[in-house]
Amino acid sequence: MARTRRRRRAALALVASLSALASACVADRSDEPRTPPTSSRRVTFPATDGVVLEGRLFGGESGSDLGVVLSHELPEDQTIWWDFAESLAEDGYLVVTYNFRGYCPGGEGGCSEGEKSIASIWQDTLGAIAYLRSEGAASIALVGSSMGGTSSIVAAAQEKQGVQVVVTLSAPATIEGLTATPAMLQDVPAAKLFLAGSGDTSAAADAQTLFQQASLPKRVEVVPSDAHGTRLLTEGPSELVRSYIESELDQYLQGAA
Repeated sequence: MARTRRRRRAALALVASLSALASACVADRSDEPRTPPTSSRRVTFPATDGVVLEGRLFGGESGSDLGVVLSHELPEDQTIWWDFAESLAEDGYLVVTYNFRGYCPGGEGGCSEGEKSIASIWQDTLGAIAYLRSEGAASIALVGSSMGGTSSIVAAAQEKQGVQVVVTLSAPATIEGLTATPAMLQDVPAAKLFLAGSGDTSAAADAQTLFQQASLPKRVEVVPSDAHGTRLLTEGPSELVRSYIESELDQYLQGAA
């Protein structure tokens, strides 16, 4: 059933992207109230340096051992991922969203401890990986938007063989002390997909740079869009972007199981 849904999305992706170019941008869903799906639950776990983080767990009812960590962008929080997390959970993945240290939207959005420090957030991503493993995930994919993408690369370089897929949306090569170095990109054996919008010029340039510096297997996709980060999932050729991510998970995460 999950594969059937993904094939249908892939078949519609090209049509959707062409239609998007001919129409106005979809309204920014980040402006809508963010309510966690009832199928998810609040969780807490420590970063590798002990800072306690709050997030939400999606899926797991079917006992899936395929885990996906979704890491947010600046200045957002975990709530920007909830729609996509629910979609991935429906496709059979065990998914965690979380607030980086110092990010505290409050209420249903949760509250992580500590002070904001972009240079340190890779330890939060490692904590999310460890948490998913404690919930039964044997294979792990990291999907991060903007600074969350950079954090995903840095964390994957620490994990080496422990991560099967890394997907970045508009990730900068470096941001406020957090840097995905060429050496790190060579040290990540996971399949790597770098996504960006062509109109988001610095992100598009960084996607090409990260791609060039990375080891195989790797792929770069620059789509016709001005959107940044998770807005690539909701604006313009969003179905095309989603199909790229889903195919990467199909090929490399499910293939590792």
